[in-house]
Amino acid sequence: MSDLHTSGFKQVTRIAAARERLLDAVSPHERTERVSLTAADGRVLADPVRARRAVPHYARAAMDGYAVRATDTFGAGERNPEILRGHGADGDADSLAPGEAIRVHTGSELPEGADAVVMIERVEEVGNDVEVFTALAEGSNVAPVGEDVAADQHLFDAGHRLRPSDLGLLKSTGVSELRVREPPTVGVVPTGEELVQSDPNPGEVIETNGLTVAEYIRRWGGQATYREIVTDDREALRVAVQRDLTKDVVVTTGGSSVGERDLIPEVVDELGEVLVHGVALRPGHPVALGVVEETPVLMLPGYPVACIVNAVQFLRPVMKRVGGLPPAPNPTTDARLTRKIESEPGYRTFARVRLNSSNDGDNDERDIGKDSDDGGDTPLATPTRASGSGVLSSVALADGWVAVPEGREGFAEGEVVPVGDWEYSA
Repeated sequence: MSDLHTSGFKQVTRIAAARERLLDAVSPHERTERVSLTAADGRVLADPVRARRAVPHYARAAMDGYAVRATDTFGAGERNPEILRGHGADGDADSLAPGEAIRVHTGSELPEGADAVVMIERVEEVGNDVEVFTALAEGSNVAPVGEDVAADQHLFDAGHRLRPSDLGLLKSTGVSELRVREPPTVGVVPTGEELVQSDPNPGEVIETNGLTVAEYIRRWGGQATYREIVTDDREALRVAVQRDLTKDVVVTTGGSSVGERDLIPEVVDELGEVLVHGVALRPGHPVALGVVEETPVLMLPGYPVACIVNAVQFLRPVMKRVGGLPPAPNPTTDARLTRKIESEPGYRTFARVRLNSSNDGDNDERDIGKDSDDGGDTPLATPTRASGSGVLSSVALADGWVAVPEGREGFAEGEVVPVGDWEYSA
């Protein structure tokens, strides 16, 4: 075991390498459960799914009009209509005889013997007769059986994350229950002797990191157990980590750096192995990543913004791996910077920004949008902070973040950059 206090951060690990080292130590869990469609939104399929019935499961009219036999309309035209016997109101008959026409509405079941529908605009009712002014081919204006989905058609693979539209499709094909992966479980342990849950005295700090991380976990499809605050005591920290080794992931907040009270990396290294301690990102480089008894333990920094940045960069992909979801990047929106962003080379910097239309904001921002090659259609990104890892409002009042790559010293004013979304939940 290395002396994590005296070694400091003489060397830090790039984000990609740190994430890869952590994910290599994580395997998807195999727990599954059966749930109803109403409880399946956002869940991950454990099995492939096939349609139990065709959609539509009957031939139906695709237009308002008259169901006919196509052969009875051959030769019909504007000046020479075919005259068919009307069959009264729709629904009066289940079958159609040659030379007959039966009134139908969009979605109506096609009577037996009918193979086409003439649109209401192309007929004229004359007494009990129906004059048809257009010739039809077999299948005209008819939605055949299985036009949308065929019976036993493959719909989704195992590992697919279900969306509301998927659930509607599954219900239409006769599926009422699904076998899905159980959500990954995460123990969230806030640490720090200065933390309190309410009514702080001078020198005390309201605990926010554990709450924030627990809610992100729920948004990302996991089940969070938000624990009570654990003080900076080696034995108390050991007990807290060991208690949650029954979870898929353990997350601690605070105490991850190299100060005298930053004990959690040493505790994890004694119980298992610290894989990474110190990552080349700002804010939040004092993060530590470890494994105890095959359970990943993420030790997030105590400063709120640093905690969130590391949760997005490491906790979210670990949960996707544990939950059996393929990795996916955060979605981004291209925006034009209204001010420059500075960054330290060798570190990936996450700068908080506000977004607004190039038609809004002050005169300087309007000028930046007006002078751009896109005619001002690109949103404007106004940096709020690139530093200040303890300023939680800089995240809460921002619309997203701009990641400056390790190889750059920043972005210039007017440059178009991708803006990531803090709140992305997929």
